[in-house]
Amino acid sequence: MKRILKRTKTEKGIRNVYITAFILLLLAYLVNLYSNRQLVKQAAVVAHTNDVIKKLNNMLDKIKDGETGVRGYVITKNIEFLYPYFGSYEAADSLYDELLVLTKDNPGQHERLQQLKQVLDRRFEILRFSIRSFNDNNRGMTDSMLTLQTESRMVMDDIRIKVAMLEREESKLLIEREENLEETTSVITAITIISLTLAFALIFFGFITYMKVSKSRQKARQDLLDYQLQLKNRIGDLDKANTELIKMRSLEKFAATGRIAITIAHEVRNPLTNITLAADQLKSELLQTGENTSFLFDMIRRNSSRINQLISDLLNSTKFSELTYTTTSVNDLVNETLKEATDRILLTHTEVRKKYTPQICDISVDKEKIKIAFLNIIINALEAMNNKEGSLLTLETKEENGKCKVIITDNGSGMDHESLNRLFEPYFTTKKAGNGLGLANSQNIILNHKGEITVESIPGKGTSFFITLNCM
Repeated sequence: MKRILKRTKTEKGIRNVYITAFILLLLAYLVNLYSNRQLVKQAAVVAHTNDVIKKLNNMLDKIKDGETGVRGYVITKNIEFLYPYFGSYEAADSLYDELLVLTKDNPGQHERLQQLKQVLDRRFEILRFSIRSFNDNNRGMTDSMLTLQTESRMVMDDIRIKVAMLEREESKLLIEREENLEETTSVITAITIISLTLAFALIFFGFITYMKVSKSRQKARQDLLDYQLQLKNRIGDLDKANTELIKMRSLEKFAATGRIAITIAHEVRNPLTNITLAADQLKSELLQTGENTSFLFDMIRRNSSRINQLISDLLNSTKFSELTYTTTSVNDLVNETLKEATDRILLTHTEVRKKYTPQICDISVDKEKIKIAFLNIIINALEAMNNKEGSLLTLETKEENGKCKVIITDNGSGMDHESLNRLFEPYFTTKKAGNGLGLANSQNIILNHKGEITVESIPGKGTSFFITLNCM
């Protein structure tokens, strides 16, 4: 009892250690996640600042392009120098709109941009006036243009100053944010290191404790695995013995049926022969008297012949017969059998699905007799589907454990447990027009070939016949 309590206490301690370690690792993960998010935010801030600075420089470049184009045009009087000027104002104005959006959360920068826009508009107004005056004066300098030169230089200097102030403000904001992030990162890093150190220390302690406790468990687990293996082997042996027992019972049942059939045939045929002979004698004597009773004797002979034929069929379905062996491919054999059932298949609108194994071993069989066995099973399957919509007959061949297996499956009405147990009994049938000897004859043929035949069926879903024959 003390040992159990001690073990329980130890297991509880190990569990608490692992729970604590997990919480610490989770804390470290959450801190790391928070740190990563801050880094992402800072990266976004840096990108935002760089974008603002880049657009400010692009705006300044567009203003310079316009100024340079106008200056070149005035000096050279070549209209091509004005190409950089065309569209420069629209581009600068578009960049201004974008900068307004980027700085909407910063009132100071927003105000500086508006001041820059006023100066920018004035600069382009001077450029437009200069071009107009130059063209009106037959491409010559005017006094008004010379007067505006000083103002133009002052406006351009003002633009540069305002752009520089905007860039300096963005850089200042960036430095402040980087300092805040560095402080936060230092704290987060310290917390992460401490959490990870404690977590790994606890995990190591729990592992050492667990290894000490688990030694006794390993032996018990191994004993359990050994016992399970022994139990599995015994179950396998029982399954094998049960299978052999079923085969033996099937053979004994078949042999007993054969013996009964021979006895019945012997006991019935002797008096039947006497009845036939007596009927013939009576018929000849009555004919001499002139009485018209021949139809009665024909009835006696006809029914005697029918009884005799039934006995012959019973004997043929239960006795071993001589076989003429031929080496053949089981796939070809199934196809040949299928051709003999073609008319029935077409009339019942049954879909046939083949699942043949291409490289399969040959078998040595009496082809005609095996085809009879296969054909009986195929016809039985077609009748079980009863011409229903979606009737499907599946033929499968495969090789297992050095033996050839043929599987014939239908999706018919299936059979209950009682019908399944009596399936191969002579004269047992669930059909209105059947004589109950077809499947008994198929079993006889397959057993003659030292093969096996088994059946699986589910009521309402269908039936599968499994025929196993020896490979060459």
